[in-house]
Amino acid sequence: MSASKEEDYDYDLAIIGGGIVGAATFYKLQMRYPKLRIVLIEKEKALADHQTGNNSGVIHSGLYYKPGSLKAVNCVNGRRELVAFAKEHGIDHDVCGKVVVAIDDKELPMLDKIFETGLKNGIEGIEKIDAKGIKEREPYCEGIAGIWVPVTGIINFRQATEKMVELALSVNPESRLVLGEALTGISRKGNYKELRTSKGVYKARYQVFCAGLHADRLARKDGVKLKERVVGFRGDYYELTEQGKHKVKNLIYPVPNPDFPFLGVHFTRMTNGEIECGPNAVFTFKREGYAKTDFNFRDSLNALSYGGTWKLFMRNMKFGIDEYRRAFSKRRFIKTLQRLIPSLGMDDIKPGRAGVRALLLSADGDTRDDFRIEYNDGSIHVLNAPSPAATAALAIGGQVGDMAGKHFGLEISTSHVDGGSLA
Repeated sequence: MSASKEEDYDYDLAIIGGGIVGAATFYKLQMRYPKLRIVLIEKEKALADHQTGNNSGVIHSGLYYKPGSLKAVNCVNGRRELVAFAKEHGIDHDVCGKVVVAIDDKELPMLDKIFETGLKNGIEGIEKIDAKGIKEREPYCEGIAGIWVPVTGIINFRQATEKMVELALSVNPESRLVLGEALTGISRKGNYKELRTSKGVYKARYQVFCAGLHADRLARKDGVKLKERVVGFRGDYYELTEQGKHKVKNLIYPVPNPDFPFLGVHFTRMTNGEIECGPNAVFTFKREGYAKTDFNFRDSLNALSYGGTWKLFMRNMKFGIDEYRRAFSKRRFIKTLQRLIPSLGMDDIKPGRAGVRALLLSADGDTRDDFRIEYNDGSIHVLNAPSPAATAALAIGGQVGDMAGKHFGLEISTSHVDGGSLA
């Protein structure tokens, strides 16, 4: 509800970060508590400009994640919510299914493990398929066995993000979206915090930080005693040319290497009809560095002065070197792609875009595979939300809403018309 005259803050709640997790949190909180005055602050001039808008656009099923983990639960629940949201609001999407393909016998144990994980996570309709089953779904793909995952899909995450914010703003005319303002400082002022940006000051009683690549920095600004650091990894994509597009119908994934913290290079049909191949995974010398030569001194020093980064490097030395070689060599990249589609030629692919993903690294080089959300002094921080966070965003927003109700003393009215209030 609106603040009383004695209250000197402008907003009941501020959300920092306009990616899909921030947008979903805004949407969920505003729908749950319609009378709350919420401001969403994004430093870029558009929503979804970093991880959300530069990922592969896949609606993940929940196939790979440890049963019972936040990733598994939120991915499965979030996927179902996201698909329903997309249907209701006309977001470009297609639940087209994907195949996970084993190339040789040594990959079969991992394929079996993934399948069992999928069953435990309650993924609808998954089935083991043989070489013939792979060919029926992807005629140009070669493999000895696979998994068919019918609930995997593709979506325009930018559209989804923009729609979530649009719907949230329509609930309360006192809520607001702020674009093009980077958060520069945070100060506690009695019963609220003062959020200083590059262009102004916002006073909010409570805050939710969904800062992605800058989650650790803003957490420390807010007084969180965080031992880990965010380290960025760039993923480069190629696209299939017009002559190569017919070789991929929907989505084709390899069996992931259990020793490497990424899923591997795969084929993805996008909602606009293009087909991407990738991404690889290379350390980036700039947290928001999308070009191969991008460099930021502060970002590089922050990552390379951290022991956890070097422990991750040492643990994955061979993979890291191979990824860097592939990043600068089209021939090496296509050789990886040819494991799945041997008939691909050099003229079938062309350089595409790139994305950057944030990993919260512990001091021992652990990539902290699960989502991590914590409360601190009137604020909730989404500290670690790598893939499948975009798929899981609405579920994450719901989880943040539950935490907000508990820690911020929010009360849900019996009717959304009556709104929510600050206790």
